[in-house]
Amino acid sequence: MVADQYAQQRADLLLDLDGLRVEKDTERRVGTLIFDRAPMNIIKFSNRAQISALIEAMDNDPDIRVIVIRGANGVYSSGGDIAGFLKEPRDGMANMADHMSAPERARKPVIAAIEKFALGVSFELSLACDFRIATETTQLGLPEITLGTMPGSGGTHRLAQFVGLGRAKNIIMRGKRISAREAYDWGLLAELIPDGGLDDAIEALTADLVSRPQIPLTSIKRVLNTAGDAPLHVGLELEGQTFEKIRFNAEFEHGVDSFLQKKKPDFSDM
Repeated sequence: MVADQYAQQRADLLLDLDGLRVEKDTERRVGTLIFDRAPMNIIKFSNRAQISALIEAMDNDPDIRVIVIRGANGVYSSGGDIAGFLKEPRDGMANMADHMSAPERARKPVIAAIEKFALGVSFELSLACDFRIATETTQLGLPEITLGTMPGSGGTHRLAQFVGLGRAKNIIMRGKRISAREAYDWGLLAELIPDGGLDDAIEALTADLVSRPQIPLTSIKRVLNTAGDAPLHVGLELEGQTFEKIRFNAEFEHGVDSFLQKKKPDFSDM
């Protein structure tokens, strides 16, 4: 009875994907979550739980190896639904970072493919992704201070971990926007893409990740995600134990055999 109740709640949650849609390419083995609310793809508060649930669903789909998050209309997202902030009940928005952490929790690689704007909650979501790629004229930022509030979906600590405390304070406390060039130079972006080249960049990056051995890929993600808050000796122990755990899997055996035979390994069907 309880299980049925929870299943119904999940079904009801995803019944109306207002401003969101999902595309699945089984040939490329890529699932794509798309913000689609013209013109700027704002994210309503109700969308946050939907985003988390959809990423979880794609993470559990055996036909998908890589997850992409992007926007329609030539824009990633200008952020949250400002008008809706004061409509939520007291304590109703204290756990927003949990939903926006879904890309980090996913076992599979998650790519934020950004163009034009990534502001507020949409930028915070991208900070929880494994890869961020953006077009050259993109602007990123956490402008909440200009509304008389602060980031509440994980942006404070994640941005500080990526760019350092001083830069994070300068950006967040002053509501400054970051150019894509600055973000790339600071290591916040994996790739800086010419305007108009985002589709090709997504195609190349997803194809590369799909071709990689999946158990090591997931393991690397899990180990690296502890780097920001685990002491060095704990991280090294986790690395060593994880390496030993996956050493006897079929992908490693195939990789070693291919190396010894001087052939390129093919992990696509493993």
